[in-house]
Amino acid sequence: MDIATIVGIISGIGLIVVSITMNSGLELFVNAPSIMIVVGGTVASTLIAYPLNEVLMVLSLLRRIFFHQRSDARVLIKKLVETSMQARTGGVLSIENQLNAIKNEYLRKGLQLVVDGMSEGGILNLLKIEEVNTRKRHQTGWEIFAEMGKYAPAFGMVGTLIGLIQMLANLDDPSTIGPRMAVAMITTFYGSIMANLIFIPMSVKLKRRSQEETILMNLIMEGIRSIRSGENPKLMEDKLNKFLSSEEQKKIEKSLKGGKSSKKPGEKK
Repeated sequence: MDIATIVGIISGIGLIVVSITMNSGLELFVNAPSIMIVVGGTVASTLIAYPLNEVLMVLSLLRRIFFHQRSDARVLIKKLVETSMQARTGGVLSIENQLNAIKNEYLRKGLQLVVDGMSEGGILNLLKIEEVNTRKRHQTGWEIFAEMGKYAPAFGMVGTLIGLIQMLANLDDPSTIGPRMAVAMITTFYGSIMANLIFIPMSVKLKRRSQEETILMNLIMEGIRSIRSGENPKLMEDKLNKFLSSEEQKKIEKSLKGGKSSKKPGEKK
């Protein structure tokens, strides 16, 4: 579960509700027609812009926002190095028994192709196709959320214009001007909240998740290539560490230096 996302949404809504109740009642900010205009208009525009199957796919991506289990790149590197060492000592067929225990589906598929004896070029081609298709699916998801973040404020303004027209049509009764103006502004309020607290942040989070997953898939792809070509595990590890962030690479370098300095002069390995 992504605690940051849940905390962000709850704290954002909570602070807005508290600030409202400190000065007035919540009933002033609840208006069913305004909600219908903003929510209905945003959904309608999204359906016009995108095919139905892509819009429905976004619903499945919501699970990635709230229940995302981030893969640790260092754990993947360690697994790839161990698999490479086993393949060099016992042959590639020796890793077949361990495939079912691998949770990462992309890594498991790549190693299965190695065990099946497919050529290096064929393996990389299939893995690259899956990586590109995955990236495109994710891109569609965060693009839809980004567009909804544009539609919501626009329909909030539409609702405001409707309210202003209704207000101007009844100027003969000054007592109704204030309440009608308040209702007219509520739709803009709804549109801004939905865009800046839900749609746009979710779009950014999905985009970042997609970038992280793409990096991990490329890491796995390079590791599979090294295993298939019989590359030295140590060289492979050094190469895969380049996929880590600069902070993680510094930690690895520091740990290696610490391990060397802890040995006494003349001590044998």
